Amino acid sequence: MIPSDPAQDGFESGELVTECQAVRPILARIGDKWSVMIVMTLRAGPRRFNEIKRAIGTISQRMLTLSLRGMERDGLLTRKVYPTTPPRVEYELTPLGHSLRGPVEALGQWALAHQGVIAEAQTRFDGLEAE
Repeated sequence: MIPSDPAQDGFESGELVTECQAVRPILARIGDKWSVMIVMTLRAGPRRFNEIKRAIGTISQRMLTLSLRGMERDGLLTRKVYPTTPPRVEYELTPLGHSLRGPVEALGQWALAHQGVIAEAQTRFDGLEAE
């Protein structure tokens, strides 16, 4: 939780901005819906590209390729190419990627537990906007 007064937790406003800027690219990667879905798809073990694509369902081949490359670059997963014809490629979470499962699953559980309340708030807000 971000405190309302950063100085209370030992952060001066400049330090907080610096910290936020430092983690922004990481949060963008792990907060992206495709990365979350890939982590959940790979949680049980390695999978091939088309298995991941089928499990997610709504992702384009290009977006899956970009997401997998970005996650590999960030150290969240590994890509293993087997020397077969045609080449077989498997993706697997690294220990760092597995460490992301807990927060991702907790966020998913929070969303499920609060989806009704959020839907009600959205309905109230949309009703006020229409007036």
